[in-house]
Amino acid sequence: MRALAFALVLLPLPAWAEFFTLKGHGGPIMGIATAPDGRIATASFDNSVGLWSDQTPEWLEGHEAAVNSVVFNGTSIYSAGDDFTLRRWPGGEVLGRHQGKIVSIAASKTHVATASWDGTIGVWPVDGSAPVVLGPTGSGVNTVVFSPDGSKLYSAGMDGALLVWDLSTGQETLRLVEHGFGINELILNSQDNWIAYGAVDGVTRIRDLTTGEEQDFTLDRRPILALALSPDRSLLAVGDGEGYIMVIDTVEWRIAQDFRATLRGPVWALAFSADGRNIHAGGIDEAMYSWPVSDLGDQEKMASSEPSFLKNPNEMGNGERQFARKCSICHSLTPDGQRRAGPTLHGVFGRKAGTLPGYFYSETLQDSDIVWNSETINALFDEGPDHYIPGSKMPMQRITQPSDRTDLIAFLRRATAPEN
Repeated sequence: MRALAFALVLLPLPAWAEFFTLKGHGGPIMGIATAPDGRIATASFDNSVGLWSDQTPEWLEGHEAAVNSVVFNGTSIYSAGDDFTLRRWPGGEVLGRHQGKIVSIAASKTHVATASWDGTIGVWPVDGSAPVVLGPTGSGVNTVVFSPDGSKLYSAGMDGALLVWDLSTGQETLRLVEHGFGINELILNSQDNWIAYGAVDGVTRIRDLTTGEEQDFTLDRRPILALALSPDRSLLAVGDGEGYIMVIDTVEWRIAQDFRATLRGPVWALAFSADGRNIHAGGIDEAMYSWPVSDLGDQEKMASSEPSFLKNPNEMGNGERQFARKCSICHSLTPDGQRRAGPTLHGVFGRKAGTLPGYFYSETLQDSDIVWNSETINALFDEGPDHYIPGSKMPMQRITQPSDRTDLIAFLRRATAPEN
């Protein structure tokens, strides 16, 4: 693995001052990170991290569920997600574990911090010594960021509180903001003495850390899902649930650009390139898109070829419609599986659960005696995966109408038959 990582560094890095895409993931892009040498890491719903030094990725595999966040830190890469784990690459060792989903990571020279929906913050020394747990905070934590010297940590979460922590004592020292809605994202700019936050209700504000005065750039779009600051600190990019990217000029404090980035769906991840010339973005499409900062809004939209779960439901029969809504984001119908979060359903009827070669199953499925057929698939969606197969990686969902389950099963029987 180390030899491969070293080889990747030797590959010529592209000049990113033009529109481009990075394709290969099998699910939505949830997080993006950039390294000083130009490499890009993408975290995806397909349970993997892509490490890109050109258009061909090295896949970092090991997570057992969606990967939500990724960050470069020195010679290492850290990732975390819905399997509750923080992992370090190369190697993919589990550095830490929460009792709930990890949705954000921050890194200092000596520590990595994790924000979890279990209501706590993990502070993990990179040397492997004992971690510190901050909280519980009383609500799920959505985002964390270190001060430049690593002595303080800022956090925010579902309760709308923006907190400051003293890492020498592990104590909360200040409630900087009490917002009425959950705060999803933070950007700290200590050099210019401000912090930006984006919230569920669409609020985008920049707060002066000395005076407490706030600049408000809220538009009528919600929620705010991503923030990114350019390397020279002159531009703040904001991504929202309606698919727009707003770019704020932080020198003149004005909206410099505002454009629809997606054909449909949200912007979940944003990052500037290492040289600041491009904005990278991720959403429901299975690719990362990047636009030159000088030419935003005049390029191709994300999700230009619509995934099956965005097809017009009126163009599908009921069985296919149920598959598109409940299954297609995780499962393909083709033999190759297409790097989805779940295994391909090709040839699923008559297959013992947890036995498809090449897919990393939960122990629950590996040890089960379930054989997939009309009866077991019906029971799966009647009871819900969390009750029918407790401990599996399948998301909690049900299809309550018997006729909808019958139509789904009929569609799957046709679409997954080996001859198709």
